[in-house]
Amino acid sequence: MPTVQCQGTAVELNEEGFLVDPQIWNDELAKALAAQEEGLTELTDQHWAVIRFIRGHFVENGTAPMVRVVCKGSGVPLKQIYDLFPSGPARGACKLAGLPKPDGCV
Repeated sequence: MPTVQCQGTAVELNEEGFLVDPQIWNDELAKALAAQEEGLTELTDQHWAVIRFIRGHFVENGTAPMVRVVCKGSGVPLKQIYDLFPSGPARGACKLAGLPKPDGCV
């Protein structure tokens, strides 16, 4: 099973790079996932706005938010979300927010 190194610990990922246990997510793990899974060396305030919105929605509702809800809730336009997360809002942003692979994500 694939892993990501975070603070000296190997954290398990599924075969597509999503956390096996979403409950262990934290900011440092998001940074490690960003580097390893998305090729991002830095997370900007806009990255964090999207990640925190998605994570908060997941914690409250148990699901990933729809993309239009992410745009409205984070204040980041859709085009910019695609610029921030090379693999897109569902695959990339949700992965960094520690969510399981969203339904409908191919």
